[in-house]
Amino acid sequence: MRPFVRETGVGVPLPRANVDTDQIIPKQFLKRIERTGYGPFLFNDWRYDPDTGADRDEFVLNAAPYREGTVLVAGRNFGSGSSREHAVWALTDFGFRAVIAPSFADIFRGNSSKGGLLTVQLPEDVVNAIIAHLEEEPGAEVTVDLETCTVSTGGVRVTFEMDAFERRCYLEGLDDIGLTLEHEAEITAFEADRPGWMPDLRRRGDAAVEARS
Repeated sequence: MRPFVRETGVGVPLPRANVDTDQIIPKQFLKRIERTGYGPFLFNDWRYDPDTGADRDEFVLNAAPYREGTVLVAGRNFGSGSSREHAVWALTDFGFRAVIAPSFADIFRGNSSKGGLLTVQLPEDVVNAIIAHLEEEPGAEVTVDLETCTVSTGGVRVTFEMDAFERRCYLEGLDDIGLTLEHEAEITAFEADRPGWMPDLRRRGDAAVEARS
C-alpha cells in the first residue's frame, strides 16, 4: 500500500451529504476484474450526460482546476450504502489521496484504510468552512499532514484524531499483507519446525498433479 505522510493538493468541494457507494462508482462498472481503471467512471452519473456522454458543466470535477484535485471535502455520512471496495479504487484511481468529511460509513472507512485512501473526520462547521473557502477560491490547496494530524487551507488549521494503529499503517503503507509480512521470519521458522506428518502446503500443487496423472 502506498504510504500516506503528507498531501498538499487542490481541494475539491462536494457539499453533499449521504454520498453512497453507488453514486461514487455505479454498479454497471463493477464487472471489471482489475483494481485500476475506475477513475474515468468516478461519480459517473453526476459527471456525464446520460444521453450524450458529454461532461455536465455544473459538476465540480468537470471544472478546472478541480479536475486536478487530490483532497475531496464532502458532507456527512460519506461512503454509505453497499460495501464495495471499488468506491475506494475509483477515488484513488482518479487521483484523490484523502477525503475530509464530518462522518463516514464504517465499511467505507475500513475499505479506505486497506486501500491507502485517508479518511479525515472533522466537525461539520469546520468542514463547511473549508468547503466555502474552496468554492470561493477555486484551485486553493489543502494540506493533510498525518505526522502532525493537521488539516490546513486558507485561514483554517485544525487537528484531527486517528487511532494509533491505523495511523501507523497509513504512515508505513501497511495493508493486511504488509502486516503479515512483518512476521515473515517467525512464519518461516514455524513452517520449518512443522512435524513431518502434517500436510506440507508447499507441495500441495505437485501432489494434486500426481493424483490426477
